[in-house]
Amino acid sequence: MSLDHDTITSETQTWLTRAVIGLNLCPFAKAVHVKNQIRYRVSDATSPEDLLEDLVAELSILRDADPEEIDTTLLVHPAVLTDFMDFNDFLDVVDAAVEELDLDGIIQVASFHPDYQFDGTEPDDIENYSNRSPYPTLHLIRESSLEQAVAAIPDAADIYETNIQTLRKLGLEGWKRLWLVGGQEG
Repeated sequence: MSLDHDTITSETQTWLTRAVIGLNLCPFAKAVHVKNQIRYRVSDATSPEDLLEDLVAELSILRDADPEEIDTTLLVHPAVLTDFMDFNDFLDVVDAAVEELDLDGIIQVASFHPDYQFDGTEPDDIENYSNRSPYPTLHLIRESSLEQAVAAIPDAADIYETNIQTLRKLGLEGWKRLWLVGGQEG
């Protein structure tokens, strides 16, 4: 892939601030972003096997890190699993890696992809955009931090429904306007 790590990280941060935080798709994201507790790791993997190695390394780093320094990790992998179905199938490998490292119940992994599609939806359905990112991305989350965040949000169970309402109100044209920078779509 021709984009450098700085560009990929910058575009991922723009997505995080404009969509995830800006639309409040994840009410937990703002606090870790403001405190600079998000680790951005761009993988050079070109095969699922290489990505698995990077994932295991990042799971270990997050497990061992002080949560005040690194509370969550975005593992961005632009050159592998660009096909959503391949990416989706890889999530079983991700779950197995979490279990193999005895991190089940300690770290969970959420998934984001440029072509993310929830089961039972059409590719262009706006609700899919809640999990659409500029590049295939695995989000490593400390379960203890997630539990604290959920406890602090009164209607945490309603986040998915709220996101659908937000995205339907915004519409596809509104989503596209989020990326307009200086008159050009980013």
